[in-house]
Amino acid sequence: MKRGKFVTFEGCEGAGKSRQIQFVKELFAARGVDFILTREPGGPAISEKIRAFVLDVNNAEMTAECEALLYAAARAQHVKQLILPALESGKTVLCDRYIDSSLAYQGYARGLGMDYIRAINAAAAEALPDVTLFLDLPPAAAFARKGGADRGDRLEVSGMDFHEKVYAGYLEVCARFPERVVRIDCSGTKEETRAKIAAALQERGIC
Repeated sequence: MKRGKFVTFEGCEGAGKSRQIQFVKELFAARGVDFILTREPGGPAISEKIRAFVLDVNNAEMTAECEALLYAAARAQHVKQLILPALESGKTVLCDRYIDSSLAYQGYARGLGMDYIRAINAAAAEALPDVTLFLDLPPAAAFARKGGADRGDRLEVSGMDFHEKVYAGYLEVCARFPERVVRIDCSGTKEETRAKIAAALQERGIC
């Protein structure tokens, strides 16, 4: 059986991932793509439990290393239990965030280094995306759309300086992996963004 395609979505908080992923779901359904939608951290029940813990605002004392390792642990379960079986069965996997989030958030913004993140995810991130769509919208614009940066989960409320570093981290990811990561300019209307996403997926032979 032909292996399925692995598509990941990345972006800063408030960049519009949820809205655009819903569009891709509808696009896949309309074009008869056999797919599953999942997220990181999350997916299987064990990974969802790790998600609840790592994003809990009450865990403010969590170290950067602990945070990164928890994400890697959730990813290991996610890949083995859900992502790889789906790909091997021929399904397209659409995932809201993946290892690039760890590179940008923990590797770059938390200062752990991207090599450290890649090392601790060497086994966890066994499945590599065929294409990653980075919704490119700087934090100031993203949070303006979202309605502010003072509410949300433990990462969302980390402050604008942190999110500026996350954005810089994503730009570094784009520079390091240009063959895989497609930057989608999200400064226009949601319809314009959707057209760019559809074009990128068609160009990569996803749908």
